[in-house]
Amino acid sequence: MTSGIWQRVPEICVTHLGNLRRQFPVVLLNLLVLLIFLAHSAGLDLRVIQQMENHAFDLRSILSTIDKPDPRFVIVDIDEKSLKTEGRWPWSRDKLEQLVDNLFDHYQVQQVGFDIVFAEPDTSSGLDMLEQLAKGKLENNAGFQDILSELRPTLDYDRRLVESIRGRPVVLGYYFNASSEYDRQTSGSLPPPAISRDELGNTDIPAPIAGGYGANLKIFQNEALASGHFNPTIDNDGIIRRVPLLYQFEGNYYESLSLAMARTLVNADKVEPVFSGKPGDEDATLEWLKIGHYRIPVDEEGQALVPYRGKQGSFPYVSATDIINKKQGQALLKNSIVMVGTSAPGLFDLRSTPVQNKYPGVEIHVNLIAGMLDQRIRELSDYTRAIEFLTLLIVGLIFILVLPVMTPLWNLIISGILFCALVAINLAVWFMANQAIPVASVLIMLFILFLFNMSYGFFVERTRKAQITGLFGQYVPPELVDEMSDNPESFTREADEREMTVLFSDVRGFTTLSEGLSPGDLSELMNEFLTAETTIIHNHRGTIDKYMGDAIMAFWGAPLNDPDHAVHALESGIAMVKRMYELHQEFAARGWPKLKIGVGINTGIMSVGNMGSEFRMAYTVIGDAVNLGSRLEGLTKQYGVDLLASETTRQKAPDYVFREIDLVRVKGKNEPVAIYEPLGQRDTVSNKTFDELDLHQRALDAYRKQDWDKAIQLFRTLVQDFKQRKLYTIYQERSQIFRDNPPGDDWDGVFTFTTK
Repeated sequence: MTSGIWQRVPEICVTHLGNLRRQFPVVLLNLLVLLIFLAHSAGLDLRVIQQMENHAFDLRSILSTIDKPDPRFVIVDIDEKSLKTEGRWPWSRDKLEQLVDNLFDHYQVQQVGFDIVFAEPDTSSGLDMLEQLAKGKLENNAGFQDILSELRPTLDYDRRLVESIRGRPVVLGYYFNASSEYDRQTSGSLPPPAISRDELGNTDIPAPIAGGYGANLKIFQNEALASGHFNPTIDNDGIIRRVPLLYQFEGNYYESLSLAMARTLVNADKVEPVFSGKPGDEDATLEWLKIGHYRIPVDEEGQALVPYRGKQGSFPYVSATDIINKKQGQALLKNSIVMVGTSAPGLFDLRSTPVQNKYPGVEIHVNLIAGMLDQRIRELSDYTRAIEFLTLLIVGLIFILVLPVMTPLWNLIISGILFCALVAINLAVWFMANQAIPVASVLIMLFILFLFNMSYGFFVERTRKAQITGLFGQYVPPELVDEMSDNPESFTREADEREMTVLFSDVRGFTTLSEGLSPGDLSELMNEFLTAETTIIHNHRGTIDKYMGDAIMAFWGAPLNDPDHAVHALESGIAMVKRMYELHQEFAARGWPKLKIGVGINTGIMSVGNMGSEFRMAYTVIGDAVNLGSRLEGLTKQYGVDLLASETTRQKAPDYVFREIDLVRVKGKNEPVAIYEPLGQRDTVSNKTFDELDLHQRALDAYRKQDWDKAIQLFRTLVQDFKQRKLYTIYQERSQIFRDNPPGDDWDGVFTFTTK
């Protein structure tokens, strides 16, 4: 029987080759895809594949997180609580002196690192002013000179912090500027390099090159046990997955903050680079950094993968103010390794990481230190590309030679087995061998080749899309139709009640504007304007409810569930107003008038579904929350603003900055409503605007406390200095009226509107 099978081998091969010949287009496509991926593995980095590799790294990082916090480390956090108690940052250095003294003397910690730069002298004590008086007008005043001599040691905050650091295991941080002809400024004093150019000989480390730096003042640098930079590597998608343990400046190499702390903790005097090949070989690549008996795997540029322990809180956090005031118990900190940093959003040290989008930068350093000490940093071996290349070749040949002639079912089975096997092997290497082997490229290639060898999916998707388009195509953008087609049975036009956000937009003074245009021009103007505004709504995942002449009604949160419906509506409203101003110049060139719109946005519980009569149905929303959105649009003209949002919408968008407009009672509602003007995301709003908002809030507080004179004065200042003059004029006039006709002690600050 066996001999019979062998006798049929030539026949089987001929049949198989014939089948391959008939499938030549698919075979050719498969071969082309394989060659592209092999080129990527050989060094032609394709950004899309690299991005997917980054996502694969993120998933493995999440899978390898550890739920239990590491008690060896404590992060002393300059958090919101500390800023509220001790004052805004930067603090005077006598507070930091107290912090350092308490950490070592009271809490008996092992080491302290600072994710902070002491780049400028502290003049907050007023000592500089007293010194000027001592050299000037009071030079001959013996009493003043004696008192100043006594006060000088107390008021010299920098010297006090220096004395606190001296002789203690304190590691300071600093930063490098990227190599650029525009950014070569230097300040402060660098520490000695971790590796000098003389130590390397002919071998070079292609580490990031700095053009400048911002380091600590020399008096602090001289007393610190060590110092290290805290520059991360930020990938194209904004996520930090690796940190350069070495940075190159003027030919020398400087260690990172995490490496400096780990090195001093293990009592190592220096950082030793370990290269592949012979020492001094120009072609040798960096493989390891050695500190004492510890080996730290790095890539050829000296970067280490961050071994994230988990989300924020993987290491104990203690508020800095509790250390300064000794309110924290001693047990948590005794013999611990402390890193001082911040998690406060306003201090801008929140980073994107694989495990969390907003992650304190200080915790990244602690993850690295713990990984170095525990020897659990993933290895980036120089043979990983060879493994990737070989895997791609084997999988590619399977698809080219076998799958084109298989049935769709066997295509699915073999592809599924290969996919699971590749994932399982890669995870085993990740967890058991501590190796980071690329996996995304082969999985992507497998998926692409699988699609080329399957055709039935096209018809399935086409049927699904037709079903969804029939239900919702007239309401939602094509992009949402594509998403909904993945699961058509989950969507219906039957009535439902859910939390959503509604937007109303209306052109102001449209009747007057239309009188100066011919019917043709009016139609063309409105078509262009409504098309531009509708495109914005669609781009932000909105559903068009209806057009009402020159008005638009849209909503978010249906038919596709959208947990960020309020944010998407705000983004859309702000973009609509911006686009309106951009169109002014285009319309003026065509002899058309400038259009002004008012936009109202509200979030709340609404009924959504197919509603109407047996003669005509429409997919729409109704409810009190919808009516309030319409009222807000009408109020924009009253206050001279383009966009108004309700309190419920503001609560759903914590990353946005709002100007509080008023507390009003709109027609048809008894309960007062707080209304706000969205100004944009926090990181896009200027300092001048924040100053204006602060002054505006003080004026509102005075107004609501019936301190009319103060309110009039503050609103008058706002009218003079800032552009929202109608709003501030309204409040100025109201305050003057109330000053002459006090509203009484039971006045609640609410303004009632009797019209829509």
